[in-house]
Amino acid sequence: MTDITEDTTFTINALSSLDQIDAATWDACACPEAADGGRPIDPFTTYRFLKALEDSGSVGAGTGWDPRYLTAEIDGQVIAVAPLYGKSHSQGEYIFDHNWAHAYEQAGGRYYPKLQMAVPFTPATGRRFLTRPGYDTVGMSALVQGAVELATQNHVSSLHITFCTEAEAIAGGKMGLMRRITQQFHWLNDNYASFDDFLTSLSSRKRKTIRKERRTAQDFGGEIVTLIGDDIQPEDWDSFWQFYQDTGARKWGSPYLTRAFFDIMHDTMRDDIALVMARRDGQNVAGAMNLIGRDTLYGRYWGCIEDHPCLHFEACYYRAIDLAIQLGLKRVEAGAQGEHKLARGYLPAETHSLHWVADAGFANAIDRYLAEERRAVSHDIEVLTSYGPFRKTEIEEQQ
Repeated sequence: MTDITEDTTFTINALSSLDQIDAATWDACACPEAADGGRPIDPFTTYRFLKALEDSGSVGAGTGWDPRYLTAEIDGQVIAVAPLYGKSHSQGEYIFDHNWAHAYEQAGGRYYPKLQMAVPFTPATGRRFLTRPGYDTVGMSALVQGAVELATQNHVSSLHITFCTEAEAIAGGKMGLMRRITQQFHWLNDNYASFDDFLTSLSSRKRKTIRKERRTAQDFGGEIVTLIGDDIQPEDWDSFWQFYQDTGARKWGSPYLTRAFFDIMHDTMRDDIALVMARRDGQNVAGAMNLIGRDTLYGRYWGCIEDHPCLHFEACYYRAIDLAIQLGLKRVEAGAQGEHKLARGYLPAETHSLHWVADAGFANAIDRYLAEERRAVSHDIEVLTSYGPFRKTEIEEQQ
């Protein structure tokens, strides 16, 4: 462990571009486990992913995501970094605070701008306080102090750290930040040898339903392929851009990511990408994009130019489970929301965030709301889990 005392002096910097820090320094904090050439635990906080967002114009001027990456230094060495952005809206976050903004502005306050410590457009759990090994506690403390000080100096309403780890949420709560718990649906790999092995863990009715859905999807009139690394061709991104635009227009009004983002990802991260593509008559007609972490497969985007029954379930959920089993991954995170995932083997899981609000009265009101919300989410997870598709044990059946 590093010898840190109360007299240790930190230097906190807010960077307007990743050009102001080199990749090796950032990744020494973000993904030290990948120094041996292996996969990072979290591909989204790597330098190359965040740089792709910036270089493609997906964040930056005109997007409402204004980079303010934080670094913490001791004696000239960067010991911690964090993806931080100034926000002029609440889009692309997936931890919803629109009601907070409305209430604050109704009371005469100005909610925007605010600060957001997050990976833009990415509702995937991961570390937000990125520290070199040995600096975990002191690095997080420095980044929290630095972010709150930056918020105070710039007179912004609030600071939000979203989709952080549970350990960070607990530590942040002890530092005085407000904890929020929400939920997603994740698939967990119980050491399954194959998809059929996974199916044996389900109730007979759910097992039959999934098999029927898979047959229906695969009978759409073409083939479904999973492409990783060099199997992905530049023209596949032309197709996927069409799919993404269609989904983005329907969900958000306009896509968050630019076309250039996908080209940069192909150049710098295609070994970390799994594209599931449905092809008919030589043309890609639907697809799902996943990112591969060290122990998790992250489902990110889906889209199509033709509608076919159950194809969405096959491309996004069942092929993801198949791939996770093949790669020996522990889980699949299939993105935000979606109770329809429950019937397909994805169970509710807690997601965590931390919040700081400048106005004491408003902070107290939010704190009370969050306490009630945590109880409600906990109850919902318990109820939803009981309706899961898995076979009941003999003990559960007797209760």
